[in-house]
Amino acid sequence: MATPSPPDLIGQSATWLESLERVSLAALVERPILVIGERGTGKELIAERLHYLSPRWDKPFVKVNCGALSEDLLDSELFGHEAGAFTGATKRRQGRFEQADGGTLFLDEIATASMQVQEKLLRVVEYGQFQRLGGEDTITTDVRIVAATNVDLPGRAAEGRFRPDLLDRLAFDVITLAPLRARPEDIILLAEHFGQRIARELEGDFPGWSRSALEAMCDYAWPGNVRELRNAAERATFRVMAAQANGAPLGPVTLSPDMLDPFNSPWRPSKELFTPVETPRALAPAQQDSTPSIVPATPEGPVDFNAVVSELEKKLIEAALETCRGHQKKAAEHLGLSYHQMRGLLRKYGYGREGATTGTDGEGPAGEK
Repeated sequence: MATPSPPDLIGQSATWLESLERVSLAALVERPILVIGERGTGKELIAERLHYLSPRWDKPFVKVNCGALSEDLLDSELFGHEAGAFTGATKRRQGRFEQADGGTLFLDEIATASMQVQEKLLRVVEYGQFQRLGGEDTITTDVRIVAATNVDLPGRAAEGRFRPDLLDRLAFDVITLAPLRARPEDIILLAEHFGQRIARELEGDFPGWSRSALEAMCDYAWPGNVRELRNAAERATFRVMAAQANGAPLGPVTLSPDMLDPFNSPWRPSKELFTPVETPRALAPAQQDSTPSIVPATPEGPVDFNAVVSELEKKLIEAALETCRGHQKKAAEHLGLSYHQMRGLLRKYGYGREGATTGTDGEGPAGEK
């Protein structure tokens, strides 16, 4: 008897319904299946559905994230190891293939598996046989493999980064999941589901979405797909319900910019060392307009390139030393340089000679003893 869909496998778009139909058909044939999709599109949920709609539904469903383990750990995790196989292996351990015998093994992020692990996977897929790490006995297993990735595996195989013969065997059928931006009909449906779900967890009533929130969700690209939508919907619902519990007026859930992007803040650290961050005028009206730019404007006429570069280097050094209060090691780290590189630049531009600014930590050319 087929089990119902997991709660998050909901949608009414033609693209999504077609994918679910493909899953239902593929589940009946006990062959390897490859699930491809961007992050957050529900690849693991699709793998679960493939298992629970298959004749193996009452046997183990075992998951392994290949991207979370190093080559040796992944080898041991998948195939097990014998006592003494490596330092710390004090006893025999069954791998996931043995644990999943008779059921389904889900290999997430399969593209990250090393070539050595891929070679062993090839033998298991082809013959159902493998050896534990450090062992000599051949073990037979009956496992259906469902693999998932968010990269172009045929492209990886063409570049020599994935075994083409393993790709051929994993791809008995390939189910490619559409991103959420290709399923606009499902956005509001999913948002209602996630909002109601967290409201139940909070033991309250879901206040519904405001019109502006629905419009914002439909206009947003959702690069993180359903997972990102779930986080945004639950975050917004939680904040509104918490505010109403503290006496705020009742009303539908709105969606401010920081609800869509929790990193949206004027205080977000800049990825560029000297990228200016806009300062609220109420906090620093005088400083905001007087801060000089370190990077010079592009000149219109001929320039002395070396002189311009030298001037920029000196300004960067001076700014870093000022930020780090003269501590040269910290200033080097601030600039992404080694301490020896920093010392070389200091000597190059005469810092530490007579008349140069002295560092407060007594280190480097300015404070050599």
